[in-house]
Amino acid sequence: MEPLTRMAQRKRRGRFSGLSVYLWILPSLLLIVAIIFVPVFELFRTSFSEVTRSGLVKGWNDFQNYLDLFREENLLLVLRNTLVWTVVVVGVATVLSMGIALLLNRRFFGRRVVRSVIIFPWATSLIITASVWKWIFDYNYGTLNLILKFFHLIGANVYWLAQPSSSFPVLLWAGIFDTIPFTTIVILAGLQSIPDVLYESADIDGAGGYRKFAHITLPMLKQPLTVCTVLNIIYVFNSFPIIWTITRGDPLNQTDTVVTYLYKLAFQVNKMGQAASISVLSFLFLLFFSILYVTLTQERKK
Repeated sequence: MEPLTRMAQRKRRGRFSGLSVYLWILPSLLLIVAIIFVPVFELFRTSFSEVTRSGLVKGWNDFQNYLDLFREENLLLVLRNTLVWTVVVVGVATVLSMGIALLLNRRFFGRRVVRSVIIFPWATSLIITASVWKWIFDYNYGTLNLILKFFHLIGANVYWLAQPSSSFPVLLWAGIFDTIPFTTIVILAGLQSIPDVLYESADIDGAGGYRKFAHITLPMLKQPLTVCTVLNIIYVFNSFPIIWTITRGDPLNQTDTVVTYLYKLAFQVNKMGQAASISVLSFLFLLFFSILYVTLTQERKK
């Protein structure tokens, strides 16, 4: 009887041990549900509901919010800006980061210091970085106007942030500047993982710099480039602080992207239903790239 009693006790302990695992992670699961799943559910519900100007959800209205959203006169401009913003910032930052990473992968005096400094803009708060750029391009006290006037390149101060022709390029440059550090570090890590024996074999075969880059460096950087590109698309598409701090989408919505436009719809013109609709579309877009990122990282582990 005693061995049977011990076996029963062990089974009970095993069951309790298995249950305790779920009890330990239960607070985290509840927190995830409260912070992520409940707001997402409310977002979808609001996008299909009639919402008063005070923000009260009244009832189901099918796809009316989406139909009203597509009737917005500025929507096409906002979508175009978002596409240009994402493609240009990610594309230019990736190309420039490749060059910087290749340079930092070489041996030179002060390389460690430069590698440490390159990460500062990315580690700094976006609000601070954007505020610095806003002051640089300020009409009255901006550093850029002072430098250009000092070298007699302009005769009077330029309204960099008040003109559609210059305000959006300013935002693009600020976005590129903020994206370069992270991309550079990822590419540099990929470069350092490439075995030196491959380049030594290429030297023996008489391969030049271009052939080594095209046939060794780029193929070996395929995974790091893919991962950082997907992450940058998610990060840049969803970037709110840079645009809002520098221009707030002005002048006349000419620099608005999806994230700033939905903020205006929700909190400036009280169109909560349409704001929820464009938020759902943005959520699905970012969810696609998130799934793509997980898929690519899983393939890399295999």
